[in-house]
Amino acid sequence: MEFKLTSSQFMKEAAFPFWIRRYFHDHANTPSAHRHDFIELVYIVYGEAEHVFEGECYNIRAGDVFIINPDEVHAYRIEPGKRLEIINCLFLPELIQESWLRELGISQSMDYFYVHPFLNTTERFHHRLNLRGQDASRTLVLLEGMIQENDRRQSGYSTLIRIQLVELLILLSRYYGQQDVMSGPKPQRESEHQLIVRRISGYLERYYDKKVSVPSICELFNVSTRQVNRIFKKETGMTVIEAAHHIRIDKAKILLEETDEKVITIAGKVGYDDPAFFSRLFQRLVGCSPGKYREHHLPARTGGHHSPT
Repeated sequence: MEFKLTSSQFMKEAAFPFWIRRYFHDHANTPSAHRHDFIELVYIVYGEAEHVFEGECYNIRAGDVFIINPDEVHAYRIEPGKRLEIINCLFLPELIQESWLRELGISQSMDYFYVHPFLNTTERFHHRLNLRGQDASRTLVLLEGMIQENDRRQSGYSTLIRIQLVELLILLSRYYGQQDVMSGPKPQRESEHQLIVRRISGYLERYYDKKVSVPSICELFNVSTRQVNRIFKKETGMTVIEAAHHIRIDKAKILLEETDEKVITIAGKVGYDDPAFFSRLFQRLVGCSPGKYREHHLPARTGGHHSPT
């Protein structure tokens, strides 16, 4: 049976939601299936194993790097006599401040954070990154730098880690783009419009609890408001704001199923200041009130502290 890990088990500073560690696993020391409420970036330093992700199995090996989103179930299977060395980097989306992305103009260079993690399961893991040579070395240096800063916690460590993480995500996005080009022509190669929609959708997923406005998103991704509204509606059948509402309500459903928190609290956690508006929207999109939804879904809760691997 799967268990759920929470950010509070690892991240002790609300202003700095980050945690990183190196792990060694073998056949006798492999965590069971689990999910979590944070983002997990995994880098395979050494060895090979099976990664069980959302019910599907994929072979992983040294140099592989992938992101596990909140509430995705995964585990590892390691054969007897084999070992796996990994680095786990855990963080919440707010660690990467939107103001940085806007001021530096790097949102369009973050596709490994906004686009790749939200591809369908098969496409996502068949096109995962496997780094070699200098690419692998550069990635490992950044991760080990974050481990060192997080362990020593000297003056300015949190700022340095944020900078290193953004650098890492930009590099991984570059490698991802290069890998996509090197894979050759595809019959359904993604159009620029589809890429814009994927980027915005990924942003909405990452920052669902923040205030969203179309102008701010357009500024972030360097596109016009008119263009975004037209493209997004054509590709998804929804406006940007409608898509944000659907994502938020899906997050609220998880909280209603798994916690005893009041509806007013859940409304705030998914980005709504007005609980009455949240309840009306929930009724319209789900077909019942938040309270009725909770009554029909048994909570699944487990405790304890486990390694997030």
